[in-house]
Amino acid sequence: MSTATQTEHPTATGGNWKAGVVGGIVGAIVMGGLVLAMNTPTLAVAIPSLYTLAPPANPGLGLAVHLSHGAVLGVVFAGIVDAFELDSTATQIGAGIGWGVVTWVVLAALVMPVWLSAVGSPASPPLPNFAPPSLLWHAVYGAVLGGVYAAVADRI
Repeated sequence: MSTATQTEHPTATGGNWKAGVVGGIVGAIVMGGLVLAMNTPTLAVAIPSLYTLAPPANPGLGLAVHLSHGAVLGVVFAGIVDAFELDSTATQIGAGIGWGVVTWVVLAALVMPVWLSAVGSPASPPLPNFAPPSLLWHAVYGAVLGGVYAAVADRI
């Protein structure tokens, strides 16, 4: 009489969060470069002001905060990829662009102006703040996030 042993392997849920972190950080680096080139005060004053870390202007501190945001939003993206079973590279890049647009609408255009006003930042924009350059930055963040996620999800 033989007995068979079946081993169960736990499956990850929520997508590959590590790939989300990596993609989010790389996307935030690329986006940060665009922000620095197009509107330095956003990165040097507005973003660190969210946590009362500016003024004075500090682009390095703003970039550190921005990379942290990018990493966290990348983990959320990993959950979205998993929830909707987005398997192809093209679909993940498209979803990344969509996620970038959602973050622009909700976080940059609506939440950020309210938050900056609440902390008394001198960089508080109007509410809502649907700035086209910011849409571009967030769409690029999402495209890079989706592309990097697709490239590394099976490797890490």
